[in-house]
Amino acid sequence: MSRVESTLAGALSYLGREAARIVLPSWCAACGGELPWRDRTASCCARCWSALPRITGIKCSSCALPLAGDAEARCIDCQLDPLPLAWCDAWGHYAGVLERLMYAFKFNRHDFLDDAFAALLEETLCEREFDTIVPVPMSRKKERRRGYNQAELLARALAKRIDVRCEMLLTKTSESPTQSLLSRAERAENVRHAFRASKKTNGKSLLLIDDICTTGETLRACANELLRAGAARVCAITVAKAS
Repeated sequence: MSRVESTLAGALSYLGREAARIVLPSWCAACGGELPWRDRTASCCARCWSALPRITGIKCSSCALPLAGDAEARCIDCQLDPLPLAWCDAWGHYAGVLERLMYAFKFNRHDFLDDAFAALLEETLCEREFDTIVPVPMSRKKERRRGYNQAELLARALAKRIDVRCEMLLTKTSESPTQSLLSRAERAENVRHAFRASKKTNGKSLLLIDDICTTGETLRACANELLRAGAARVCAITVAKAS
């Protein structure tokens, strides 16, 4: 087979795969039901997307935990030991449909959910100002296993939407145990010296991006390192907040 014939065969094979993807049925990552081609957001059906559990009330200004009341406040943990952030926000509760979609995003290679989640972050920002978007990094070994860093995908998708520069100003210096398997105290120790910041942070107002905030210890460790490197201010936003 000539080079031209080989190239043509490859192109036809690609077109065939794309046609099959459009024609053949697919399923919603949240409910498992058949996913209409038009009436969906990424790999989520319209019914599930409309059921995403958004946080509508007051949130802790330090860690984004939902609070009772009608005035800005801090949760009990953050009153005792606030995160080193000018503010922290999150779009929704890490529960129900959102939890299932985020699992698919992180572990089932539904990386194409990045722009849909970035749209939620854009809604939440409310025209707040910052110079640069910084994703929470992942170790190289873990990123190779997963195929991508979901926080970086979110950060780059958001950067395109709001026309703000995204920079990898943090690196993960070591492979550490998964945070979700640890207690609050263990989480803090697990990430205490796990990140290193670039000197390019100097004087900048930075927005940290991650997918989920649980105890906030990862955001704390990242923010501390950015501030030590000379950042003027660090804020943070995540798609979901775990209670």
